[in-house]
Amino acid sequence: MTMYELIDKKKNGKSLTRDELYYIVNGYTLGNIPDYQMSAFLMAVCFNGMTNDETYYLTMAMKESGDELDLSQVNGTVTDKHSTGGVGDKVSLVMGPMVAACGVPVAKMSGRGLGHTGGTIDKLESFTGFNVSPTDEEFIKNVNEIGISWAGQTANLAPADKKIYALRDVTATVDSIPLIASSIMSKKLASGAEGIVLDVTYGSGAFMKNTEDAVKLAELMIDIGTKEGRKMSAVITNMDEPLGYAVGNSIEVIEAIECLKGNGPEDVMEAAYALGSHMLVLSGKCSDMSLAGEMLQKTIIDKIALKKMAQWVERQGGCSDMVYDTSLFERAKIQDIISFDDEVFENEPQTPLYVSAINGKTVGLAVQVLGGGRSTKDEKIDLSVGVRLLKKTGDTIKKQEPFAIIYANNEKKCETAKKMIKEAFGISSKKPEKTKVIFREIY
Repeated sequence: MTMYELIDKKKNGKSLTRDELYYIVNGYTLGNIPDYQMSAFLMAVCFNGMTNDETYYLTMAMKESGDELDLSQVNGTVTDKHSTGGVGDKVSLVMGPMVAACGVPVAKMSGRGLGHTGGTIDKLESFTGFNVSPTDEEFIKNVNEIGISWAGQTANLAPADKKIYALRDVTATVDSIPLIASSIMSKKLASGAEGIVLDVTYGSGAFMKNTEDAVKLAELMIDIGTKEGRKMSAVITNMDEPLGYAVGNSIEVIEAIECLKGNGPEDVMEAAYALGSHMLVLSGKCSDMSLAGEMLQKTIIDKIALKKMAQWVERQGGCSDMVYDTSLFERAKIQDIISFDDEVFENEPQTPLYVSAINGKTVGLAVQVLGGGRSTKDEKIDLSVGVRLLKKTGDTIKKQEPFAIIYANNEKKCETAKKMIKEAFGISSKKPEKTKVIFREIY
């Protein structure tokens, strides 16, 4: 076979075999297939799609292109959770200690943030000294002894995906459901967990913009995982507006700590309880979702999950005092409180007025402008900057009333972000209907 023949085959809407997809993935990873031919193939997939079997073979070829983590030495059934990304998404930081406090091992690999959605690994580095690169031995020892460990994705975990994604990113071939599914699942399967819970987000702050595509993506990933013998479930969550009030790195960690203290925003806790319950059920710890939810709530009420976070941070070299005293986190030099001027309210003379929408993507991009997100994978980010919302959709808003705070270290960037945050907020005399965080759960 030749790459030319396979491009032509996919261009004409025909299905590729397992051997043909392995040929493409291995050939490109080893450098035998040039970028221009791989780009043509990816574009053909974007136009013509893939069958479920094709997507499964593509996933497996990428999974097997590098190292695979062996978690057989971990005591208990390891479950993992993956989010397709969102603005203000600190659910993993809340859910991980909760699940571990229930006696279910959490062995998780996460990535860094790129673009307007933050990465959990970056957020964890807000803890002074936190080591996101433990050895495999340290990683497994931590899970066995304290029930939780977290690490950044190693360079040789699904290297084919890393190389293919870099090409997709510059050839406008990112937005293909089969390519998204295979990219995510190749890494998740290589990470070794027996149960995988998927948080598939949709809305302005997420990659999938509507519920239909989010459900398609979730069902496809569940199909891939099930074929590999993994226990799978998915939760479709709304990301039209940022999750919680904090968007950034250190300020999201602080909000996650508040969640574990019992003071968390309602939307964050709703997502954390739902996803955490799925993890407990997949692990076999609980037989039903309601019992799982009760167990998770008890870890918050009794402060067990908060203690688990402190134990986890200390075990990975971080300063655990920061869990109990959040004033120890690095603070940005500038704090700019935002409110609307009179002109905005002259167009809406009726009272009361309401926040009708908050565009999650715009808020995320504002944080990126401040330096809290990356444009390239190697770019250094500022962990102290971010945006704290003071209002959410449905809240009343008055003239000159503060609705957000910007944390910045540069005046010019602060002014740019300020304009963006104002544009992200919609105001109306009609109170909007409250949207549920959880759209659908797929078992």
